[in-house]
Amino acid sequence: MEKNKPTRKVYPFQFSLLLLALAVLGLALCAAGIGLTTWQLVRALLGGAPSAYECITYALMYFVSVLLAVILISMLICSRYVLTEDTLILQFGVIRQKFEIKKICSVHLFKGAKKLAVYFDDYHTKYIVIVVKEIWYDDFVRELTARNERVEFTFSSAEEEDAFKKKK
Repeated sequence: MEKNKPTRKVYPFQFSLLLLALAVLGLALCAAGIGLTTWQLVRALLGGAPSAYECITYALMYFVSVLLAVILISMLICSRYVLTEDTLILQFGVIRQKFEIKKICSVHLFKGAKKLAVYFDDYHTKYIVIVVKEIWYDDFVRELTARNERVEFTFSSAEEEDAFKKKK
C-alpha cells in the first residue's frame, strides 16, 4: 500500500437519547410479543390441537417479533459511516448506502445546530447529514478532503443561522 493513500476510516453513528429509548422500547415489545405468543401457543396446545389458522398466526407473530428484534439490534450495533478510498458508506443496521466521494461538492458545519452536512451538488439540494460525535467533525472533514481535494469546507455560526432563519 502506498504511503499517500488514505486508509479505511470508520465513524460510529451517534444516536439521540430518544432514538435509543425507542429502540429499547421496540426490543421490549419484541420480547413481549414472543412471550405472549408462547403463552397463547402453550394454552392452545393444552386445550387440544390448534387449528391451521392459529398455527399460522403463531408462526407469523414469532417471525415478526424476531425480525424486528434483529433489525433493531443490527441498527444499534452496526450503524456507522465508513470512508474508503473512493466511497462514503452509510450503514444503518442492515441498510447500506454508498456515495462516491468524487461526487461530493462541499461539506458545511452548522455550529449553531451542531450538524455536519455533505452536499452532492452546488445548489445544496442533494445532501446527507452526518450524525457523529462533535469531536469527530474535524477528523471526518480532514479524512474526506484527503480523499477528494476539491471538496470545499464551510461553516456558519449560530448567529448567522439565526439571521438566515429570520430572513425566511
